[in-house]
Amino acid sequence: ASEYFGIEEDYVFEIGLTPNRSDATSHIGVAIDLIAAIKQSQKASIELITPKVNHFEADNNNNPIELLVDRNLSPRYSGLTITNLKVDESPDWLKDRLKLIGLNPINNIVDITNYVLFETGQPLHAFDLDKIEGGRIEVKTLAPGEKFVTLDNEEKKLTGDEIMICDSKKPLCMGGIYGGANSGVDENTKAIFLESAYFDPVRIRKASKHHNLHTDASFRFERGSDPNNTIFALKRAALLIKEICQGEISSEIIDIYPNPILPKEIEINFERLNRLAGQEIESNVVVDILESLGIEIIGSNNEGLVVSVPTYKTDVEREIDVFEEVLRIYGYDNIEVSDNVKASLSYRKKPDIEKVQNIVSDMLVANGFYEIMNNSLTKSSYYKDNQDFPIELSPEILNPLSQDLSLLRQSLVYGGLETLEYNINRRMNNLSVFEFGNTYIIDKDNADNEEVSKRYIEENHLGLILTGNRFEETWIEEEKKVDFFYTKNIAMNILRRLGIDVSRFLVEETKMDLLSTGLEYIHRDNKKTILYIGQIDKKTLKRFDIKQDVFIANFNWSLVLRAISNRDVKYKEVPKFPEVRRDLALVVDKETSFDELIRIARQTEKKILKDISLFDVFEGDKLPEGKKQYALSFILQDEDKTLTDKIIDSTMNRLIKAFESKAGGKLR
Repeated sequence: ASEYFGIEEDYVFEIGLTPNRSDATSHIGVAIDLIAAIKQSQKASIELITPKVNHFEADNNNNPIELLVDRNLSPRYSGLTITNLKVDESPDWLKDRLKLIGLNPINNIVDITNYVLFETGQPLHAFDLDKIEGGRIEVKTLAPGEKFVTLDNEEKKLTGDEIMICDSKKPLCMGGIYGGANSGVDENTKAIFLESAYFDPVRIRKASKHHNLHTDASFRFERGSDPNNTIFALKRAALLIKEICQGEISSEIIDIYPNPILPKEIEINFERLNRLAGQEIESNVVVDILESLGIEIIGSNNEGLVVSVPTYKTDVEREIDVFEEVLRIYGYDNIEVSDNVKASLSYRKKPDIEKVQNIVSDMLVANGFYEIMNNSLTKSSYYKDNQDFPIELSPEILNPLSQDLSLLRQSLVYGGLETLEYNINRRMNNLSVFEFGNTYIIDKDNADNEEVSKRYIEENHLGLILTGNRFEETWIEEEKKVDFFYTKNIAMNILRRLGIDVSRFLVEETKMDLLSTGLEYIHRDNKKTILYIGQIDKKTLKRFDIKQDVFIANFNWSLVLRAISNRDVKYKEVPKFPEVRRDLALVVDKETSFDELIRIARQTEKKILKDISLFDVFEGDKLPEGKKQYALSFILQDEDKTLTDKIIDSTMNRLIKAFESKAGGKLR
């Protein structure tokens, strides 16, 4: 049936085009790549055949046109006039080819410009010559706010940055993007001015985005068309118009190109290419690939080449870009994978930062927390007269938008309090939130370093802020306020989940003005605070108009990750022998902390003491003044044998004596 009805068969290839490949926005551009790939993979003799335009000549010069071009808007602007043409329906072959690539035929003039656009990658535009007043074309900008009516009768308000194609009185076209309603080709058109130009890509992209006008022409111009292709495309279209539309070329080509854009010259080194590829690619193969892509070799030696990159390859600007051209045609699949495994082994495995962060985030969310993200820029007023975070150590913004965004934050706390303030003012009183974020501080020891990046210390932190009730009240669950111990328990669970032994840290009462009460966990070696937990001071809360208690836990996340990477994980089987519990009621001074007793106990018995817990604290009239009672439980276990009463009693007696001598404790 297809033979009988004369239906032609064809193939349509759809390619995925990345934004940098402006050279492949045409059939000829894709053909260049195909030829290079076929030559490399099949070693075939193949060449690119392009339409011939060498027989182009003007029929007369009866209708020249004056061009006034702002070269900052259009570094190259070319055109000619064609008269005595007939606007009609395009021949079948032209319509069929446009339909195959998804374009609707309009008339022979417009169809030819579209055909040449997709063939060469060069956008063209045809103006009705009789609608151009004053015999002049001007490429310029218009005043902001001026109105322009497009070909589809949409009115656009100009910003003043658009490239406008005008005659002596009015705008005709938004250059490189869309034609105007009063200059287009229609069935009454008898003569045209045919434009072929290179426009500033940045202006085209901004104007296209601002006016939401995305056309085949703007797609190419904003990626960078080839400034040295305008004349070829112009001649190609003019010859087709003359053939199909019976026109006469009635002017010489007018070409405004005061500062020609030359091909880029780039030096490449074979050794660097081979090192990047991971294997040796013969120099003659490199030369063949580059020449097949239209990249000219203008110099060579044993070490490398000097190449001239044609202007249609807008994305090839550096040596590494030339390497990419070579490797993609050579074929990444042809890069051999060595049988040898080459690696630098380390006994210290770095933690997967994102994985660790997700583990903690999931854990907190499962415990009713919400994640927040605050701006790294903050108010200078938070750090004024601040003893914990002195304002002189805050990195300043040189040109702040306002005083509310004038410094880089030293702490996550103030952003978290802003979040609480916002939600509490909207009657969200029960909140548990966390934030992963960076803090910034001036490094006093390197404040004058020539390298700007070394003048500052940037650290990652995890901040927890809790206020109100732990859970919403239900028929089975009474209201329970968050408190210091609940906050501490959450923080300790995070460290346990990450396998960090808390006993490695010194625990001291905080001296921070920010906290009315709290603890700091300090690394024994570098003396840096890895975590502080406490209750926010009332004075600080008053600044945020918060009238309920707020508790925080702040991790120096950079130190936490370092602690994970230095952790030795050892596995052992579950003990076969039973554990034993013994309880003590110990009277100590009020200043004595539970952490201090833990430290004494672990120093005294390291082998069979497995765990210590505090299950009661008593203060009252029955105790001497300045004293309190801790009820402690001790878990004892020997992994090699069953504990006897003699060993248990001996261990407990040693613990009691240690508490008496080191903490002044008395057994009750």
